Amino acid sequence: MNTTLNRLILAGLLTFTSLNTFASRVVTDQIGRQVTIPDQVDRVVVLQHQTLNLLVQLNATDKVVGILANWKQQLGDGYAQLVPELTQKAMLGDLTHVDLEKLVALHPQVVFVTNYAPKEMIDQISALGIPVLAISLRHDDAGEQGKINPSMQNENQAYDLGIKEGITLIGEVVNKQQQAKELIAAAFAGRKLVSERLQGLTEQQRVRAYMANPDLTTYGSGKYTGLMMSHAGAYNVAASTVQGFKQVSMEQVVAWNPQVIFVQDRYPQVVDEIQQDPRWRTIDAVKNHRVWLMPEYAKAWGYPMPEAIGLGELWMAKKLYPEKFRDIDMQQQADRWYQHFYRTAYHDNATHSGSR
Repeated sequence: MNTTLNRLILAGLLTFTSLNTFASRVVTDQIGRQVTIPDQVDRVVVLQHQTLNLLVQLNATDKVVGILANWKQQLGDGYAQLVPELTQKAMLGDLTHVDLEKLVALHPQVVFVTNYAPKEMIDQISALGIPVLAISLRHDDAGEQGKINPSMQNENQAYDLGIKEGITLIGEVVNKQQQAKELIAAAFAGRKLVSERLQGLTEQQRVRAYMANPDLTTYGSGKYTGLMMSHAGAYNVAASTVQGFKQVSMEQVVAWNPQVIFVQDRYPQVVDEIQQDPRWRTIDAVKNHRVWLMPEYAKAWGYPMPEAIGLGELWMAKKLYPEKFRDIDMQQQADRWYQHFYRTAYHDNATHSGSR
């Protein structure tokens, strides 16, 4: 072991000892690791954008001392306006690596990583005496917990249980248990409203939808994106042939011929690419001007977010079946959520040609 790593380990152990009293507790992270953490956690480093977004909504931003360097890319440019204090946080890594010297200098009590963070990365941080918690927002079968594209027996159950367990765990770590309960309740109240309004919808009536990401990447089965579509009354055309997050061919998209194309708020340039590229013009969604840029809260990510479940699925259902949701004012719904969980009003910052 080299001298630098030895020095870092010693510094980390001294920091961990000085920051923490003897009071501690054991928690289990979402890849099944039992981890000892302090009773009172006030300094966390977050190397996963989903967990960062959850900590903001749990009103624990003040406990965050370091974040992943590409957080704006992952969360969208508008997120800096939503949570400006993040621009002042130290940046020290990403989903799969971390600068250990910067990490030790921040004196964190806990580091949050993604479930597919390399084992070597987790081991290196742990060797510094700093507890590491992996978050997946999924309830996985044995052997699937550390994968980015897992196999699932029941996708709905895996994600519904997983997001509840993940939010509960994060809330427990930063001592925000009540806020975690409120966030979970709000998410599934929105889901309940949508399912009640779409009761009786047959498989044949579902709208064929495609999620367009940069470079012809999309989400297939095993990702929350397809479940979001399903709950909102759509059918993900990629689900039958694509597992997880993958790049597809233009020929494949043309063959799927979706009736609707959704584009995430964080990738507005994709709308322009679709509208300007002649290869897309034969597709139903493009011919009928049904290429829709999603609002910030409708996070159609591979991993679920509470606002995607509570607001995003409602927005999508209203776009697809406006007659069933005429009384729903999405600005009002979003304002209520943002005031409660982000402590600010919701502002739609769309400035380009993609229709909301």
